[in-house]
Amino acid sequence: MRRPLWLSLVYVLLAVAGGALLWLPFHTQMALDDWGVTLRERGTPARATVVDQVTERGGRSSTMYFSYVVNGRTHAQEVPCFEVCRAAGTAVPIWVNPADPNDFVTDFGQLSGHRGRVQGVLGVVGLFALGAGVVLTLSRIRRAARPGDRAGRASHDAARRDRPRRVAPTPVGDGRGYTGRGKRKRNAGR
Repeated sequence: MRRPLWLSLVYVLLAVAGGALLWLPFHTQMALDDWGVTLRERGTPARATVVDQVTERGGRSSTMYFSYVVNGRTHAQEVPCFEVCRAAGTAVPIWVNPADPNDFVTDFGQLSGHRGRVQGVLGVVGLFALGAGVVLTLSRIRRAARPGDRAGRASHDAARRDRPRRVAPTPVGDGRGYTGRGKRKRNAGR
C-alpha cells in the first residue's frame, strides 16, 4: 500500500522541529552563561547569606535560599543547587543586576532563580521528536526501495536482467537426441 507524499513531508518536519527543540536548551544555556559574565562585569557587588537549604523528596534537587541587602533594602531569592550547595549561614559573594535586584550571579557562577527549566523539558521533547522523525523518514525511504514500489521495481528489474540466462541444450551424437537437466530424457530413442 502506497502512503501519500504529504506523510513523508510530515515526518521530515517532525525531525526538523525536534532538532530545533533539542537545540533550544543549549542556546538558552549559552545565553545564561553570557548573562552571568555580564553581571560579574557590570553588576553591583554584594554579600548574600544562605538562609536555608531545602532538598525535595527523593533527593533529586536542592535549593538554597539567599538573603542580601542592596541599596538599603533586604531581598530574598532562591538558587538551585546543581554543582555547589552551601550550608545555611554561609556568606556568598554575589553580583546584582542594578536594574533588577532579584537578578544576580554567585561567585560559583549560578544565576538566581530557576532558569531554563522549560527549555530543558522542551529539549527532551525535541530529542524524542527528532528520533521519531528520523526513524519514520528512514522507514519510508526503505519501504520505497522494496520491489512493488516504483523505485523498488526499477532496481528489481535491473537485478533480474543481470541474472545468467538459460542456455539451450547442445546436441549429442547424431543430433537427434538432447540431454537436459530435467528428470526425463527428451527425444530419446527416436
